[in-house]
Amino acid sequence: MSDIELAHTWELDATDLAKIREFLTLAYDGEFSDTDWANSLGGVHALIWADDELIAHGSVVQRRMLVADRLLRTGYIEAIATHPEHRRNGYGNAIMDGLELVLRGAYELGALSTGGDAVRLYTERGWQLWEGPTSVFGRSGVELTPDEDGGIYVLPVTGPVNLSGPITCDFRDGDVW
Repeated sequence: MSDIELAHTWELDATDLAKIREFLTLAYDGEFSDTDWANSLGGVHALIWADDELIAHGSVVQRRMLVADRLLRTGYIEAIATHPEHRRNGYGNAIMDGLELVLRGAYELGALSTGGDAVRLYTERGWQLWEGPTSVFGRSGVELTPDEDGGIYVLPVTGPVNLSGPITCDFRDGDVW
């Protein structure tokens, strides 16, 4: 397996960013919007290259989550993908190794939104399903996000959290979770 490169967005040049954006569009079958792209920037990227070809990517960006009346500095996982020709070869786990290193060094909580086949990747690594209600600090105050209930996973970093209580994320454009 190739080495994992960890780089903050500012450390990536325009050529690398263009390659990552193109890769994510391919990996997500064209379903990776400009807003999805914007939400994956501004944090640390984990990258696996084979020569000049990107094999796998993920990023962790800072967000704030309100959990049990505590506002936690949260590393939010974004844009996890493996090239279609290289799936099921351990690259997703390798990317998560790098991102979790960042989480444990810089954040109080890790969080992500996922479903389907990807759930196993995270639960086998110790990520836990958030069982309580989800919401967002919206334009009109706290707004429930019931469509996200059952699809949010967390990795407590600095201590346990009550998984059955409410969790509220900060607002952002596009998918708030």
